[in-house]
Amino acid sequence: MKADTRMNITFVISSLSSGGAERVMSTMANYRAQNNWQITLITLDSTASDFYTLHPDVKRIALGLMDDSNNPWMAIRNNLTRLIKLRRAIKSSKPDIVISFVDRMNIMTLLATRGLGLKVIVSEHTDPSCHNCGSVWSWLRNITYPWAQAVTVLSPSVRQWMEERIGNGKVQVIHNPILKNNKEIDEKSWPNILGEHKRLRTIISMGRLSAEKGFDLLITAFAKVVHSNPEWLLVIFGVGKDRDALIQLSIKLGVEERVLLPGRVNNPMQLLPKAELFVMSSRYEGFGMALCEAMACGLPVISFDCPSGPREIIRDGIDGLLVPPEDVNALAAAMSQLMTDESLRKRLASRAPEVLERFGMEKVMGMWENLVKSVANQD
Repeated sequence: MKADTRMNITFVISSLSSGGAERVMSTMANYRAQNNWQITLITLDSTASDFYTLHPDVKRIALGLMDDSNNPWMAIRNNLTRLIKLRRAIKSSKPDIVISFVDRMNIMTLLATRGLGLKVIVSEHTDPSCHNCGSVWSWLRNITYPWAQAVTVLSPSVRQWMEERIGNGKVQVIHNPILKNNKEIDEKSWPNILGEHKRLRTIISMGRLSAEKGFDLLITAFAKVVHSNPEWLLVIFGVGKDRDALIQLSIKLGVEERVLLPGRVNNPMQLLPKAELFVMSSRYEGFGMALCEAMACGLPVISFDCPSGPREIIRDGIDGLLVPPEDVNALAAAMSQLMTDESLRKRLASRAPEVLERFGMEKVMGMWENLVKSVANQD
């Protein structure tokens, strides 16, 4: 690679819908475009699903190939079509490096670039020891990942898991970048979200409304403590297939008036500072971006000590509290402790923004730049 640091990078992901991996990729693409790198971003989906805004210098290619498959034969045909068109799109972008995010898309990218002589970095954004991507896809991952020049993961435990399957030397831990909260607090949206509850103190959580995020555990824990702490409200931001089930759980537990599910927001760091406590109840995580963002905004936090991420993010008792995984009673006790102890909330909150020293944008993007240059210089 020439001494000139300007590079041509092609990013690949299934879509730019609202999600942690999608947010990280759009952030990385924008950051590099602002630093005069030539950036192409390819998705299988159409732009109709885009949730994140890209820098005007990012070349956006949307293949519009995310139609559902009604049977196995249609799935095979659709995936072959995707591979052919993805291969053409990547080849036409003439990249120095291809960077792909998320397991299935990583596999498709490695298959699509086979034989093109391109250098590929793939990035896992969940804990594959917990997240089942399907038996066929798992088999394909074991075959294709060794083809990549590098594999990035979000935690040391995932690196160990990955190295046991594809060998040492290619796997590197690079955490998700966390932005400093320089945005003005959204004073107008918050009262609209809370409605008649705007005078209550607020516990906030956010993420996809699906089983791995454990919001059923959070609502159950909240139900154990809200009656003795009637001035508190739980707000869970996000969308997903479990929304109706969570509403029914709230009704069953008699807390439907104190649990709000207002949907997703594209400005979480403008709303987080309005809360008094953040809780992450995941059964497993890739890293825990929402947790980091809450800490960056100066919120006291509680999290299950689940795989993988929270233990690397929270310094227990210093800038947040960790409780045993999926232990609803322990979570309820920690919530009650912070709900009733304002001085402890303030003490944890005062140290929480130090998370930026470990996972800030400049540090993480520097790690990515070093990796990209290292891969580019490989023979």
